[in-house]
Amino acid sequence: MVAAPHSVDNVKSISEVEGLDVDYVFIGSCTNGRLSDIEVAAKILRNGRVRSRCVAIPASREIYIKASELGYIDTLVRAGCVVTYGTCGPCLGGHFGLVGPGGEVAISTGSRNFRGGRMGSPEGKVYLANAAVAAAAALNGKFVDPRKYLT
Repeated sequence: MVAAPHSVDNVKSISEVEGLDVDYVFIGSCTNGRLSDIEVAAKILRNGRVRSRCVAIPASREIYIKASELGYIDTLVRAGCVVTYGTCGPCLGGHFGLVGPGGEVAISTGSRNFRGGRMGSPEGKVYLANAAVAAAAALNGKFVDPRKYLT
C-alpha cells in the first residue's frame, strides 16, 4: 500500500501504481528510519544499483552506527544511495534531497505528503510508502511490488 499525493488518506495498492516512474526516493526519517527499515532497504538493494536518486537517513546517530556495524550502510552506499545519520532536511523541504520541479515523483518513508512543497518543489508528487516499497522503487526507477525481493 502507498499513500498517493497529496494526502495520507489517498491510499492505493501497489498494483494501482506499479510501473509509474520514480525520480527520487527517501528512505528513513525520524519516524521511519528504524534499524528494521534500514535492514529491509539494504536487503533489497544488496545486489543492485539504484536507478532513482536515493537518500537514506537512519532515525538517529545510534541507529546509523548499528546499521553501519551490521553492514547495511555500506550496502546502501555501494548501491548508490546518499546516506547520512539522523538529520532533518528532506521531510520539511529544507535541504538535502529535495523533490525537483516539473512534477517529479518521489517516494518517501516520511509521514507527510501534503501539496505545497513539503519536500521541495510545489509541483512534486510525493507518495508515502514503507522502506521495502521505497527501496524496490529506487532499484527499478519505478513502482514495483517489493515482495519478490523479500523471499
